[in-house]
Amino acid sequence: MNDMAGTGASGRNWGPWLDGYFDLYRQALATDGIQDKLVAFHDLAVQVRERKGKLMFAGNGASASIASHGAVDFTKQGRTRAVDFNEPNLITCLSNDFGYENFMAKAVEFYADDGDALVLISVSGKSPNALAAAKYARSRGIKVVSFTGSAADNPLRALSDIDFWIGSRAYNVVEGIHMVWLTTVVDMLVGQAEYAVA
Repeated sequence: MNDMAGTGASGRNWGPWLDGYFDLYRQALATDGIQDKLVAFHDLAVQVRERKGKLMFAGNGASASIASHGAVDFTKQGRTRAVDFNEPNLITCLSNDFGYENFMAKAVEFYADDGDALVLISVSGKSPNALAAAKYARSRGIKVVSFTGSAADNPLRALSDIDFWIGSRAYNVVEGIHMVWLTTVVDMLVGQAEYAVA
């Protein structure tokens, strides 16, 4: 065993800190009820695919990047048509005309068809634009799937039909786990973990 393992140039032993940090991931992956929620999202995606519908993804900041990744993987690997609302022209147009807090709801209004589902990603679960989109989707009978963190009683979670929640305020950990859960459902749609992507 190397006694210097985990020791940085400053002489700090990062081992204990990294052990604690990775424990945050381990705890999140073992979240109560997570398997049932993964199965529920898988089944919803299959239903959307069978009725020729689509998944609509949206988020802010890093969550927007996760939304884009999810939309591509669900479409390409999962064979479930998906779109995201991260095109700059769309965001700036709708924000300019209706306010940034309404751009996601307006995008859902313009793009949604009956039988679609909306996937919203927000670490805080309090983003006004995500909340407005969830409320609009529910008014249309569109199922809402959310990925949140922070407080258990965050409002986006309460507006969701399927909610993926992590009891953590460590943004990078929450976002990393959100990505793991999203891509897990993609692999469930494929039916295996290892496969050719081209």
